[in-house]
Amino acid sequence: MIKGVGVDIVKIKRIGSAVDRWGRRFLERVFTAEEIDSCYGKAEPYASLAVRFAAKEAVMKASGLAGGKTRGGMKISFRDIEIVNQASGAPAIRKTGKLEAALAAAGIKDIHLSLSHEKEYGVAMAVAERAG
Repeated sequence: MIKGVGVDIVKIKRIGSAVDRWGRRFLERVFTAEEIDSCYGKAEPYASLAVRFAAKEAVMKASGLAGGKTRGGMKISFRDIEIVNQASGAPAIRKTGKLEAALAAAGIKDIHLSLSHEKEYGVAMAVAERAG
């Protein structure tokens, strides 16, 4: 059963500008080391970063964590939401630490993702699946 749906769209140039201005400081505040390495291994790193940024926002919206806080007051950061690719290439979330606890507390057993980018924009959709 669906618990929530979240969608977010990001202008790729906006992420590129943030990286150009703030460099590693921005990257390491928002993305995990694995996400940074993965994105910079692709032909269009800013597009890959943008869809991951959008995915993190969409996950927060779908799971009710928008604003970064859970019901118990636990703070969730962008780095707590790690976007990975399954062997098939499909996007997924690596649930660790605070995120795993926050999702369990919210009664969410899984989150399904879809990511896409075209020319100027990256978009992500997340669907939170209720436990039980």
